[in-house]
Amino acid sequence: MEEIAFRQATKPDLPEIVRLLVDDPIGQTREVLSDPLDARYSSAFEAIDADPNQLFAVIIDKNTEAGEVVGCMQLTFIPGLSRTGMWRGQIENVRVAARLRGGGVGRRFFEWAIDRFRERGCGLVQLTSDKTRPDALRFYASLGFEASHEGLKLSL
Repeated sequence: MEEIAFRQATKPDLPEIVRLLVDDPIGQTREVLSDPLDARYSSAFEAIDADPNQLFAVIIDKNTEAGEVVGCMQLTFIPGLSRTGMWRGQIENVRVAARLRGGGVGRRFFEWAIDRFRERGCGLVQLTSDKTRPDALRFYASLGFEASHEGLKLSL
C-alpha cells in the first residue's frame, strides 16, 4: 500500500487539485486546466479556506520527494434544525489519482474524513455522485452509504 498522509489543503496545492479534478471524463468537460491557474479556483479556495465549516483535504503521496497531491475531497459541516438540531457532514469534490484507485487509499481517505465529522459532532454523512459514475457509486455503497434519497440539482 502507498505511503500516504491526509491533511488540510493549502493554496500551493491548488494546481495539483485542479489537475485531479480535470483527470476525469466529467471533469474534462467542466474544469479548466491552465497556466496560470484560472483565478476562479483561487477565489473559491480562499472562500473555502476562510470558512470554519469547510475543510478541503488532500492525500499526500509520501513516496514522492515533494509530497505529491494524489487525492482530494471537500468536507462541509452543516448545522441543522431537523433531527433535534443534528449537524451533518457533506462530502464533495472527491478524487483519487487513477494509479491509486482500487488499492484501499480511497477507503482510508473516507475513514479519515468520517472521523473528522465525528469529531465535530455530526450525526450523519451525506454525499452525491453523478449517476454516470457507476464505479464511484459501488465504492460509496461498499463504505456503507445508502441511496436513501433522491438528489436533485438546478443549474443556474
